[in-house]
Amino acid sequence: MYPDMRHEQVVYQNPFLAMRIWQIDSEYVPTEDFLRKKQRELQQKKYLDWHYHVEVEFLLILKGELTAFCGEEQHVLRKGDIALFGSSEPHVTVQTTDGSLSYIVFQIDLRKYWDVSTLNSMQHFSEVIRPLSSLNYVYSDNRDARLQTASLIREIYREMNDGHIGYELAVSSRIKNILLLLLRNDTRQLLHYNDNRLLGRLQPAVDYVEANLSEKLAVSDICAKVNMSYTHFIKTFKKAVGMSFTDFVVYKRIKKAEQQLLTNDVSIAEVAESVGISNLGHFYDMFRRYNDCSPKQFKDRLREPIAEA
Repeated sequence: MYPDMRHEQVVYQNPFLAMRIWQIDSEYVPTEDFLRKKQRELQQKKYLDWHYHVEVEFLLILKGELTAFCGEEQHVLRKGDIALFGSSEPHVTVQTTDGSLSYIVFQIDLRKYWDVSTLNSMQHFSEVIRPLSSLNYVYSDNRDARLQTASLIREIYREMNDGHIGYELAVSSRIKNILLLLLRNDTRQLLHYNDNRLLGRLQPAVDYVEANLSEKLAVSDICAKVNMSYTHFIKTFKKAVGMSFTDFVVYKRIKKAEQQLLTNDVSIAEVAESVGISNLGHFYDMFRRYNDCSPKQFKDRLREPIAEA
């Protein structure tokens, strides 16, 4: 189904925002042979250059026509249309008509936007049951949601290119507005599969983790705080939050480490110790898992100017 599948490593323009956005422009005049070959590939579902990345991806068409394939779905996109691909979801895009094509590609790691204040809402985007590409119906069926999202993507593009003071605030707020539009316009309730009452039940456990990241965390102690057995707690946590308890703890520790690297002039070993990871090699492995770079590279990137797309 996916010949020559490749894992795309996304290089962020700003690692703290964990995103990349750029515009692609092309002038394309396909030959008759190419069009016939491409049509055969489409009919046989043999599409080249399938790829995936942990980042969620939005495509906004500014001019021309582009066909996007994701799983078994095919989306013909024209000016003003938007396509959404979920995290690590194989996809490919093909221009099969001649003429000018212009579109914006927006890739973002939504894991960076989980925090205590938004946990209840962000868990809807965890893709535990279905990928975010299932939400493409929102953009095809709801003109207002599509227009508002397109405007927000353009604003993010401008903010990242201009780099004016406070652009990080402007970008992060618009990202959350895009997610809010999806959540509130999901008339099929594809994002509403988690029980929010469970998260309320688990709040003491979440609070305890936040307050004790520098300490060794015993699952048995946390189970006692919410009066659950180990098995029940593990299953309930995954269902309510959208990730396993172990992954959640690692995620929170890495987020705290990122803040330390950004705000304090301390050694990497001290940062690892402050987030409860005494094994420095393990800390490096976990940090790379979430940032695709070492702690030092993460810190150095923030000193660099914003990369132009």
